[in-house]
Amino acid sequence: MNIRNHKIYHRDKKNLEKRLERKQYEDQAEPMFKGTNILYEIADRTRAIICGGIGAMHTLVGRLGLDKAINENIKLLKCHVPYWESDHVLNIAYNVLTDGKCLEDIERLRNDETYMNGLGAERIPDPTTAGDFLRRFDEGSLNGLQEAINKTRKKVWRQQSESFRKEAIIDVDGTIAGTTGECKGGMDISYKGIWGYAPLIVSLANTNEVLYMVNRPGNRPSNDGAADWMDRAIGLTAPVFRKIWLRGDTDYSLTRNFDRWDDKAGFVFGYDAKNNLKQIADNLTEEAWETLQRPERNEVKTKQRLRPENIKESVIKERAYKNIRLSRQNGVTD
Repeated sequence: MNIRNHKIYHRDKKNLEKRLERKQYEDQAEPMFKGTNILYEIADRTRAIICGGIGAMHTLVGRLGLDKAINENIKLLKCHVPYWESDHVLNIAYNVLTDGKCLEDIERLRNDETYMNGLGAERIPDPTTAGDFLRRFDEGSLNGLQEAINKTRKKVWRQQSESFRKEAIIDVDGTIAGTTGECKGGMDISYKGIWGYAPLIVSLANTNEVLYMVNRPGNRPSNDGAADWMDRAIGLTAPVFRKIWLRGDTDYSLTRNFDRWDDKAGFVFGYDAKNNLKQIADNLTEEAWETLQRPERNEVKTKQRLRPENIKESVIKERAYKNIRLSRQNGVTD
């Protein structure tokens, strides 16, 4: 953005702020929305793009070298006539960024000359070609694409402040992706009775970035194969962040990996209340426990509003359901 555009941007921002200032209006004689005389003209040389942010995103891709990393990691095409692997991947990604819901929505972008000019592209793949490219993907290609993206992510992380790179919190969890199809390869029925898949999600909690996503049949346990992908996430973040934390629920308390993880990262996992642990807790003396002191809430500087009626609790009482509320919380002293 040049100096002239900066001045225009700041001028318009200042005008907008002034326009939206809080005012004490008097009773208005007519509605705020009024009819205006709008004229539509088509310029010969200057054209507007409907999704203006796509230019900034494409510039970012080029500066980070994401397109080059994709072409280096994915080898699906024997020859490029005319598209490369990065063209196909970016075409699908940009379709989503411009509010596309399915591959067929790529067609609206193919018919937008200004959009293609903004990408410096003579043409883009049509929906049929995009679908053919997706069918070429196998497990190795998917992993290669994830590693290409993660390689680029590290460049972005290194440009952040020292406080950002202080620690990385890696979340790991499974989810259920249902499907209504009947011929989907690898689908199965989950413990909830839902047909579909049970993908494993490994993400960076600091930024909500998905580092790795591994698809699995719907009947697989949540922690199936998780240890290997958690190791890969540690290897990805360790060169950039000073401290690494692994975080997950009870399914990820994979004790055989604790010693290895302890050498590389800290970890916080839930743990099932097994009988031996219950017995240890029951045998503790009263002096070993103390009431948990929660931190004080932020002081309300304005006048505190009246608490609204708790509709949920009133329904529970009306229907005589069991209502359990926390009165206090205890913890073991060191």
